[in-house]
Amino acid sequence: MESGLGDAVGVIERVTRSIAAAGDVFDRERVVAEAERLLRLETPWRVAETVGDVVDGVLGLGPVQTLMDDPEITDILVNGPGEVWVDRGDGLEMTGRRFSSEAELVAVVERVIAPLGLRVDRSTPMVDARLPDGSRLHAVLPPAAVTGTHVAIRRFTQRVTSIEDLPATGTATEDEVGRLVAAVTGRETIVVSGGTGAGKTTLLNLLAAHIGAEERVVTVEDAAELSLPGHVVRLEAHPRNAEGFGEITLRQLLRSALRLRPDRIIVGEVRGPEALDLMTALNTGHRGSMTTVHANTPEEALWRLETLAMTAGLVTERVVRRQLRAGIDLVVQIERVSGRRLITALTPIEELT
Repeated sequence: MESGLGDAVGVIERVTRSIAAAGDVFDRERVVAEAERLLRLETPWRVAETVGDVVDGVLGLGPVQTLMDDPEITDILVNGPGEVWVDRGDGLEMTGRRFSSEAELVAVVERVIAPLGLRVDRSTPMVDARLPDGSRLHAVLPPAAVTGTHVAIRRFTQRVTSIEDLPATGTATEDEVGRLVAAVTGRETIVVSGGTGAGKTTLLNLLAAHIGAEERVVTVEDAAELSLPGHVVRLEAHPRNAEGFGEITLRQLLRSALRLRPDRIIVGEVRGPEALDLMTALNTGHRGSMTTVHANTPEEALWRLETLAMTAGLVTERVVRRQLRAGIDLVVQIERVSGRRLITALTPIEELT
């Protein structure tokens, strides 16, 4: 007879693997029915309390799926099977969630990325994926990860729905909000700068909401997170598939965006040589475009954009610098301080030259 938490976990893992191995039961109702049937055979007195865990293991992220369903959580960090951390905006905190084994953790990652045409194993130990709900998953397996599999999930949560709400949260003053709205409606080109988790994408969403409904906007993203009203064309990069084919880069998407007759182009984040293509777009009639970049200050934002553009090659530093200063109007710095997101600078480009 099965008894104890360890036995229950073992049953959940066995039933989950059995359903997943069948490969033909991925409708939620069918998974629930099959889970209940198998659990009655294994542990009939625990069906009600364990069926949810089985369904989460087959269709979701197993023991951390309930964390994915929590709207307050922005990051989920798994450091091996026994250590799961979350960030609710006030710093990292340990949870009581855990995977039964390294094998279960790897199996969950494999099940989640398989429908996306991706794979991860010892020969390809790192993977980036965008989950169906828009969250971004990055996993690192041994031998790249020394102490076991590590998974980081960045969830996109839009807690503030309007830029006019920012003063109430302490993120910006009324004057700063007015300046930002005027910049968007006046077709100024904006760069939002900040560190990881500072709220760059959220602010970009709030700014873009003030673009006129008559304007055609093309968004270019590494992982689709922007959700804009109006006439919007959404483009998303794609990694190589399991066979090593099918990669779509941000540079390719930016060149395609220029042929789609955009009034404005919004790039979710510039992190590579696509910076040069963006600068070209900004200097060829696409005023009012926007992007984000990882940087600690407005000055560093420009330096980083220069460096990224230079990695494209075949261009001089002087040309890149002139294009940057001709194409950008305003750099908005946003930072995370003691769990709060604050706009710390609205810097016109002329103050950075």
